[in-house]
Amino acid sequence: MLIDVVTIFPEMFTGPMNAGILGRAQESGRLSIRVHDLRCDAEGRHRVTDEPPYGGGPGMVMKPEPFFRAVDRCRAQSPDSKRPRVILMTPQGRRLTHARCEEFARENHLIVLCPRYEGVDERVRQLLATDEISIGDFVVSGGEIPAMALIDAVSRLIPGVVGEPESVVHDSFSKGMLEGPHYTRPREFRGFRVPDILLSGNHEAIDAWRRRQSERRTEQRRPDLRPHRRTRLNGNSDVILK
Repeated sequence: MLIDVVTIFPEMFTGPMNAGILGRAQESGRLSIRVHDLRCDAEGRHRVTDEPPYGGGPGMVMKPEPFFRAVDRCRAQSPDSKRPRVILMTPQGRRLTHARCEEFARENHLIVLCPRYEGVDERVRQLLATDEISIGDFVVSGGEIPAMALIDAVSRLIPGVVGEPESVVHDSFSKGMLEGPHYTRPREFRGFRVPDILLSGNHEAIDAWRRRQSERRTEQRRPDLRPHRRTRLNGNSDVILK
């Protein structure tokens, strides 16, 4: 996969995009991340990328021309025969979910736009973006950190990027539930012991325990993840998950 990022702060991506799983994915050739300075596509001696809004109001609005030029250049260099998805990071977008990450991971080329200030000229949203994505019901200083979250979440779903494919399959949200608790050595720590079932060697019983723990944790912490249906949380009773 090729991911192009358009931003006025390319230096923000230097560390996160070259460390850990993302760094190894690029070294292996499974992923390529190119970060573009939006100012290079702005006009004039001062490379202005924002202007006051028409009609007045606080803050500045990012101009459309630099974004269109940057996207046109990225499209011209695309390895894909079809037009790449252009993702605008915005608090007004659809919530980023595991399902949407899986959808993006099936693409060969993504272009991610990182606005700042009061946002972008509406024509970028209407004519350029194919997707508008938010990472939550809150506002951060710009699209860079949300873009990093999206890139990390999507990249780890590309086959071969994560060394243990099973770990992706059992991640929280991958099956509509949160993961249950995990334990490792030592067996006892500050008076708390590892549940005996995990030491039993009975893998069928361990899998059943983990499913119950996952269902219980999802019901307690994120009941909104589950459809309205009846499921068994313990050996004695059924409950309704709403």
